Amino acid sequence: MPNTNLINKINEIVPEAQVGVDELMSKHTSFRIGGAADVVVTACNENELSELLKLLHSEDVRYMLVGNGSDLLFADEGYRGVIVMLGGDFEHIEVVPSCDEEIRVGAARMLSNTSNFARDNGLTGLEFASGIPGTFGGALFMNAGAYGGEMKDVVESVTLMKLDGSTVYELSGEEMEFSYRNSVLQHNDDIALFARVRLHKDDKEAITERMNELAEKRRTKQPVNFPSAGSTFKRPAGGYAAALIEEAGLKGRTVGGAQVSEKHSGFIINIGGATSKDVRELIDIVAQEVYKNSGIKLEPEVRIIDVE
Repeated sequence: MPNTNLINKINEIVPEAQVGVDELMSKHTSFRIGGAADVVVTACNENELSELLKLLHSEDVRYMLVGNGSDLLFADEGYRGVIVMLGGDFEHIEVVPSCDEEIRVGAARMLSNTSNFARDNGLTGLEFASGIPGTFGGALFMNAGAYGGEMKDVVESVTLMKLDGSTVYELSGEEMEFSYRNSVLQHNDDIALFARVRLHKDDKEAITERMNELAEKRRTKQPVNFPSAGSTFKRPAGGYAAALIEEAGLKGRTVGGAQVSEKHSGFIINIGGATSKDVRELIDIVAQEVYKNSGIKLEPEVRIIDVE
């Protein structure tokens, strides 16, 4: 049961319209799965975010930042604590005035929209991200990538806030320690606010053509018509998760409403009414069967969030 005193304190920091109580996480994740979080609050500027984090820190409340929820699997029982989301100022994007080959983008801006903005300004380098269904902040957290590109290729610097809301500081792209589906954000738990992205001038039509080609690849090869969290497993050394899963005879395997996609076995999809328990059970089955068949251990790329 949400703490009424805590909710009152949150409402002193952000407008009531930005606070949801007992809100289903299925509304905030691409899997469309997850029970109710105690509180979901959206911070729309640095002051709101700082004061909110200071409050949660001082009250010793469990909380986590969520972007578009495109790589998250919440428990069916929900989340005991506060979900923090970003909006408002953190959705801003602009070409850097002092450098017309760089853009400054807020962490709450959608990746696809950011790619479109770059294209519209004749800037190439973000085509790979045009079909990734996350926010820019989530992409920084995961070092998101596709079709040979990833965030570490384009990020010049990132402005962050300490998890307790006390300090805003900057890290260079190198200091972000990007590696495969990893960044320093997964280890220091601080929050990305904005990033500077270095791109290059190119013809808009050529950029559009490349984006269209990648979109067509996604449509033909990925189960984009079903809710999912993207690639369910990390790419193992010396192979591809999808090929290993298919070789183990698991394509189309179902548990409840969760299925190993028949179109791309690297995806576990929600074919209707899937629960978190269904997905977790199917992840375990796939990992066990692949290990039995190949001796290779698959690690989930989807982040599994327990109720408490």
